[in-house]
Amino acid sequence: MNFSIMPKIELHCHLDGSVRPETIIDIAKKEGISLPSFDKEAIKEELIAPLDCESLDKYLKRFSIPNLVMQSRENLKRITFELFEDAAKENVKYMEVRFAPLLHTQMGLSVEEIIQSVIEGMKEAEEQFDINGNIILSCMRTMSVESAFEVVEKGKRFLRKGVVAIDLCASEEEGFCGKFIEPIALAREYGFRVTIHAGETGIGKNVLEAVEWLGAERIGHGVFIKNCEEAYNIVKEKQVVLEMCPTSNVQTKAVNKFSEHPIYDFHRDGIKVTVNTDNRTVSDTTMTKECDIVCNEFAMSDEEYKQIYKNSVEASFADVKTKEKLKKYLLDI
Repeated sequence: MNFSIMPKIELHCHLDGSVRPETIIDIAKKEGISLPSFDKEAIKEELIAPLDCESLDKYLKRFSIPNLVMQSRENLKRITFELFEDAAKENVKYMEVRFAPLLHTQMGLSVEEIIQSVIEGMKEAEEQFDINGNIILSCMRTMSVESAFEVVEKGKRFLRKGVVAIDLCASEEEGFCGKFIEPIALAREYGFRVTIHAGETGIGKNVLEAVEWLGAERIGHGVFIKNCEEAYNIVKEKQVVLEMCPTSNVQTKAVNKFSEHPIYDFHRDGIKVTVNTDNRTVSDTTMTKECDIVCNEFAMSDEEYKQIYKNSVEASFADVKTKEKLKKYLLDI
């Protein structure tokens, strides 16, 4: 199967983990921002996490450089546009991009200006390429509960104008869901859909709590439901969709190697899985690469890929019209 020309859908992609290295260099030169190097290959060494990365926390350190150049409206718009352009070139037909607005306030931008800039970059790409998208606002688990309320309150005006959902991300500790019950409940009340990073490190119970306490409709990663029967069962019974990212999961040591990834076992047991990049630059990957990995490691058939594509359409936070459009691409598979 030639995945480079197959229609694809991505539901889990971080904006700051998917910045072109050459864009970082270009912006830094123009704005006098200090980098470890202005050589593209050297910057890639700084940005890309190796497959033998030690942990999720070590992986997350790769995001510090991109954040330096993501502090203006113009730069946020450009970086978002380029991400959608890159995805469209490999025949991704729909993508949900997530980012944490509060990481981009260092030069004085308001949360509203930040969100608007990202939406503008996406809309411009939609006009130029055969791709549709939506934005997910991430709240940082390492920040206060008040910061999550701020993202929810200031983000609500953009609902149905490009923003569709709320997320919790960053370093994962046991029991984090209890801290954020109230802001996520408020988000649901306003109309945000809910996807939560959970079970990316060895804590399957976090997935159970994300579903039961936060109303998560989708789970980012969810690898460690394999070690928590209650979490496994609730995901399967409620058909909570897992946004799985094979390369990233090897890098963060959620699994030691691709052949040990549970995505195919989950799929065969009736759990709804999707394939995603997580971070195109930090994981040095594309949707084509991720689909190739799953297909090659587990001998995935055409029909199985169609099912995963359908899972992605149904689980997306797109409107009905967009979903109908995406379903028609199945005719090309």
